[in-house]
Formats: sequence, structure tokens, C-alpha cells
Amino acid sequence: QVQVVESGGGLVQAGGSLRVSCKVSGLPFDDYTMGWFRQAPGLEREGVSFISWSGRHIDYADSVKGRFMISRDNAKNTLSLQMNSLRPEDTAMYYCAVSRLSNWWSSPARASYFAYWGQGTQVTVSS
Repeated sequence: QVQVVESGGGLVQAGGSLRVSCKVSGLPFDDYTMGWFRQAPGLEREGVSFISWSGRHIDYADSVKGRFMISRDNAKNTLSLQMNSLRPEDTAMYYCAVSRLSNWWSSPARASYFAYWGQGTQVTVSS
């Protein structure tokens, strides 16, 4: 059974930083592309950042480029997203997701390409 568990969200003032992480179990983590998505109330879920199984390929949404950094530790089955210079518009529930296929990469990536999702962690940025 695949489990995806996020952690690290919280409340921060605009301009601040937060780091969210997720721990994956139940599959060979280092074979799968990982992604971070977010969803704000009343809006559609959007892709934030993606990283291929080896870390060779990385992609960011235009809205977070230069501010967010995705990373993975395949030895620990963990994915992280370092978020700097946070803005109120970054406020959302952040979800970690595992790709449907192993050894797969596609840019841009869509939510439908991901099969396993965490429960989400809330990030709130106050102005």
C-alpha cells in the first residue's frame, strides 16, 4: 500500500520562508517522478514543481520560479519544497504526488499523470 504523508506547512508573513516535505512508502521511491501541487479555495489545483526520479529533470510553475526549490532524498524516500519570498497568493493547500508511471518524465506535467497523493499540508501567507 502506497502512503504519501506531507508535513511542514504553517503560517508565515509575506516575505518569509517555509519548507514542506513528504515521506513516501510502499513503492520504489527512486523510480518515480514526484510533484508538488497546490489548491486555493475556489481555484483549480495547479502544479507547482516537479522532479524526475533521478533528480536530473526539474520544472517549476512560472509563478514560483526563483523563489521555490524542489529536492528529493532517494535514500530517505522524501521530497521537499523550500519556499522563499512567500506571497499571500501562495496561500493554499499543498499536495505531494507520485507519478503514475515509473521512470517517466513529462513537461509540463498534469495532475492526471500522478496516481498517489498525500492528504495535503496548509500553507498560509499573511500580508
